[in-house]
Amino acid sequence: MTLLTNNDIEEINSRRTFAIISHPDAGKTTLTEKLLLLGGAIRLAGSIKGKKTQKYAASDWMEMERQRGISITSSVLQFSYSGYRINILDTPGHQDFSEDTYRTLTAADSALMVIDMAKGVEPQTVKLFEVCRRQGIPIFTFINKLDRQGKDPFDLLDELEKVLGIGSCPFNWPVRLTSGNYGLYDRRSKTMELYRGWQKGGLTPGGGQTMDEVEMRQTLGVDLYENFRKEIELLDVAGEPFDEEKVRAGTLTPLFFGSAINSFGLPSFFHEFLKLAASPAQKNSSVGLIDPHSSNFSGFIFKIQANMNPAHRDRIAFLRVCSGKFTRDMTVGHVRTGKKIRLSQPQQFLAQDRHIVEEAYPGDIIGIYDPGIYQIGDTLSQENSFEFEKPPRFSPELFSSVTTRDAMKYKQFHKGLSQLAEEGAIQVYKATNREEIILGVVGELQFEVFQYRLKSEYGVDVVMQRLPYQRARWVKQPPSSLGGFLVKDEDGNSVILYENDFALEWAIRRNPSVTFNSLEELPSSF
Repeated sequence: MTLLTNNDIEEINSRRTFAIISHPDAGKTTLTEKLLLLGGAIRLAGSIKGKKTQKYAASDWMEMERQRGISITSSVLQFSYSGYRINILDTPGHQDFSEDTYRTLTAADSALMVIDMAKGVEPQTVKLFEVCRRQGIPIFTFINKLDRQGKDPFDLLDELEKVLGIGSCPFNWPVRLTSGNYGLYDRRSKTMELYRGWQKGGLTPGGGQTMDEVEMRQTLGVDLYENFRKEIELLDVAGEPFDEEKVRAGTLTPLFFGSAINSFGLPSFFHEFLKLAASPAQKNSSVGLIDPHSSNFSGFIFKIQANMNPAHRDRIAFLRVCSGKFTRDMTVGHVRTGKKIRLSQPQQFLAQDRHIVEEAYPGDIIGIYDPGIYQIGDTLSQENSFEFEKPPRFSPELFSSVTTRDAMKYKQFHKGLSQLAEEGAIQVYKATNREEIILGVVGELQFEVFQYRLKSEYGVDVVMQRLPYQRARWVKQPPSSLGGFLVKDEDGNSVILYENDFALEWAIRRNPSVTFNSLEELPSSF
């Protein structure tokens, strides 16, 4: 173990690791692409609708994502910009993959919440916001689609407070001139940038024209300028002032308006966001908070992905570096097993693309080859004396039996089952009274992804039959009155599946001495 140098400290402080969260179709993928473009990480922004020209979002690397035009697995996007080293954790917007999103958020130091200006706060946004709040990470808000007709900006601020319970501090303010022409007023510099919309010959930006107050009055006209001036005065008098402590505590969100599709407002937003976003934070462990500036290297596995490169059938564990300095070929302790492991092929990512990395610092995400020894939540540390807090897991609500169509593919079938379960994509159970394998998932689309990946990555066709269960509860010993279907999970624990809440409540009443645990509540000593 070597002491950190001043250069190492600067490297740590330059890291910005954040997750982007949103309801589906709020523009999260488009915003991610434009930030990559702004940072020079890609030359051409993909389009989730650009299938005719074969342009796809860089963050959507899985073939099924490209076919569907949705993000179904978290990606890591790493690049440098303006003196910062940026790690973007791009999470699935679709609610069926919320488990993957929840686990990924444990590796983030900040969250960027994207909201559709026309739709406001939507259901999936609420769920993800609550996870961020439980993680205790600062939340920044980008209200997207300024180029379209949307809700009144004050109504959106009110919605954030009433629905999410968080105050907001707008750093800029929108003003709409005529159809297709709009502007953003920077409250700090007191200047306005105009966007000239649909003009003859196509969509062209207005050259980033920035105006002072005199020019604003002339450009907006008397009536529009007076209305705009009153809105700014109201914000200055009645709006919440910026308070860094409140942002850190998650009770105030710095807020920005803009249009990701047109890149309008993005450079100024990203510049402010990087200044305000948290540098690598302390992480909870079994011995208390771990300081990122500690000389002891440590980190935790928050994601496992099989077959990112189908040609090599590889398996990558994603490690969030939490303290110390990582160097290639270093030997670390795998705390759960007590083994020493040499990390000789560490990788960093731009979605599926990757390269060998020689060193990494707290906040960075690195991929390490997994021969089958890692689990989500595992801690790696030079000292081998503590474990980081494990990410939450959730009780599935949809169940299906699964068998292979071809008995000759039995080995591939079970390999695929095992690897996808270790990724956290599915949960696997075995019936206690008959030969039957049962899958449990949080969202319907996860079944489709499971079938697709078994076929494309393992060459196995499967037959699935939906089961009527909606609740799973873990018990130390099966009670005399089950009231449900008894199965075993992959660790051999007893699990009872129930068709509905009524059946579960009946079993609880009939067995007052039995503790029925959902998976996220499961005691560590279970």
